[in-house]
Order: sequence, then structure tokens, then C-alpha cells
Amino acid sequence: MNLHDTIGLLVATLGGAAIGVEREWSGHASGPHPRFGGIRTFTMLGALSGIAGWLSANGLVPLAVVLLAASAALIVIGYAAASRASVDATTEVAGIVVLAAGTISGAGQMALGSALVAATALLLLEKTRLHAMVAKIDDQALRASVRFAAMACVILPLLPPGPYGPFGAVKPRELWALVLFFSGLSFIGWIMRRVIGPSQGVILSGLLGGIVSSTSVTLTFARQSRAQSAPRTALAAGVIGACTIMLLRVAIASAVLNAPLAIALVPFITAAFVIGAVVTLLAWRTNAPSDGDEWLDSPLSVRTALQMAALFQAVLFVIPVVQSRWGSTALVATSAFVGLTDLDALTLSLARRGTVDLQSTTIALVMGILSNTLLKLVVAGVVGRGRFRVMAAGTLGAVALAIGVALVMRG
Repeated sequence: MNLHDTIGLLVATLGGAAIGVEREWSGHASGPHPRFGGIRTFTMLGALSGIAGWLSANGLVPLAVVLLAASAALIVIGYAAASRASVDATTEVAGIVVLAAGTISGAGQMALGSALVAATALLLLEKTRLHAMVAKIDDQALRASVRFAAMACVILPLLPPGPYGPFGAVKPRELWALVLFFSGLSFIGWIMRRVIGPSQGVILSGLLGGIVSSTSVTLTFARQSRAQSAPRTALAAGVIGACTIMLLRVAIASAVLNAPLAIALVPFITAAFVIGAVVTLLAWRTNAPSDGDEWLDSPLSVRTALQMAALFQAVLFVIPVVQSRWGSTALVATSAFVGLTDLDALTLSLARRGTVDLQSTTIALVMGILSNTLLKLVVAGVVGRGRFRVMAAGTLGAVALAIGVALVMRG
């Protein structure tokens, strides 16, 4: 046995001891309903499994199997005895994990074995928080999570890669992967908003809502500003924050899908992002409670996913057709129109063009951002009231102006 083997056995033994300490500390090894083992038992289980791993790595597999089978049998017997008073298999399952981690460590894979023990210890220690978190999950959150898992783990692998159709524009698997990407961004924002809650203020709500849809946030906050008692400054700051997050979201999506496009995009939106960020930070002190979650319905319904996929595919057909027949000028005009309805779809379709005519692609994406910003400016100015209208429309006008100046100077 060399030094490496000795370290493997030591890691296996210490891993068992770590789990044993947690079981002893939490009171599961004693009390009115004790389980089968504490620190001493788990330490010996770790040592035995480490030896079994070393034996298997050195060709003595039958002896290793006997040691592991005997240890597992003791755990099963312990559970059978303890379950007469209390049905709780956590300690016994932890014992099996110690056997697995110890065998892996004894066989030379110390990093994997240590990681398994650390993850198990964390799960055991965070019992109270995990149970509290599960208790907070409602029907809508659970359904959204399961739907997203089905979209990612069931639908995606079954889709053919393609390409199909004219211009090779139909790539079902790639299209669905990008739908998952944008749905995932929305899902993250939705979960964060549900965890933090509305009491943190409308500005924070706007920032989180901007991950889902800055246009929806603008319309919702503009409607709320019509109430006499509405915190209009905070609502305006929430809209500005959502629109600032929108710029960041487009930049991140571009970086993931087409890094050169993201690099070319940065100079066009930097000034606009700074304006939005500064105004949002200055208005943070006016943070007020929010009662509205209207724009934060789960984005993961089957209907929503299919509508998003259909819109993406339509744009993926339109962009190459326009580019092939009428050139870059028509592409810019089309992008401005598409940007009014769905900036994510525009980002997806333009990013798929790669580095071909990067300048025109960048200008087209910036025009989509500009048209989307102007649409929200109109919504804020027409629907909003009082200080909200002045602050939101004025700042969005400055943002649009900054983007327009960048287009003139760099386009």
C-alpha cells in the first residue's frame, strides 16, 4: 500500500466520521427513537468501505463484495428494527451513501468520494430549511418547475436536429434549445420574484420583472400610476430598471448565441444602460411596497412555449428572405418592426446569422432595441399619469436618444 492508497482510506474514514458527527449532533443516534448508528458506527463504516474500495482496485473483488454486503446487511437490519417505532430511513440511507463514498475513495477517486460526503452532510444539516422551502412551494410553482423539466429533458432530446425547409431555417432541436434558454431567463426572474415577495418594493419588482418582460412591466406600472395613491416615482423607477435590465438581457443573449455580435453591440447600448442604471439607483430611496404581480404569471405553460417557438420560426423565415431579396436596408426596417413585438425573437434570429455582414446585423439589432424602447416610451406617456409620466417617459426618451446618437455616430 502506497501513500495514495493510504490517503484514500483516510478520506473514506473521515467521510464516515463526518456523517456520524452530524447524526450524533442532530440526536438521531440517541433519544426515544434512536437509529442504528452514530459517530463510531459511521466512522467504522467509512473505514470498511475504504478497505473494500482498495481491495476491488487491487483485484480482490470477492472480498470487497463480502465486506460491502455485510455492512449493507447491518444497515438493513438496523432499519428493520428502528422502523417498528419510527419510519425514517434518512440515517440508513446516509449509511449507504457512506459505503458508496468510502468505496470510491478507497479505489482512488478521493475527490468524487469527498464531494459525495460533503453534499450528503449539507443535505442532512439543512433539513429544516429544505422542509421549509418545500412547504412554501405552491401548485403554480410546482407545475412550472415540472413543465420546464419536461421541456428540457423530454421534448428536447426527441426533436430532430434538421435543417429542413427553405434556407435551412427549420432546425427543431436548435430552435427548442433557444426557446428553453429564453424561457429559463423568464423562469429565473419569476422564481426570484416569488421568493423575495412584493414587500421589497416596486423598483425591485421592476428589475426582476424586466427579466421576464420589460414591456409588460411598463404597461402594468403605467396602469398602476393612474391610482391617486400610487407611488409614481417608484413605479417610474421600476419601469426604468426593467428597461435597463432588458438591455443587459439582450447583451447576455447575444454573448451566448454570437459573441462577436455582443461585442459589436456594446458601444451602441453602453450610454443608454448607464442612463437607466444611474436613474434607477438615484430613485432607489423611494422604494415602496408593491401589491401587483400581474405580469409575473408562469412563462412555462405549453401554450406560451408553442407561441414563442412559432414566433421564433416565423422570424427565422422572414429575416433570410428579406436579406436575400432586398439587402441590408430592408433587414434593418424589418428588425425595427419585429422589435416592437418580441426582442428575444429578433435577437435569436439575428444571432444565428453568425459573423456574415456583422455590421448590418448589429445595426438591425440596435434598431429593434430602439423601436422597442420607443414603444415603451409611448406606453408610459399615454397610459401613465403625473410624475410617473414625466420621469418614465423622460428617461426612456433619453435612453432612445442615446441609442439614436450611437447609431448616427457608429452606423
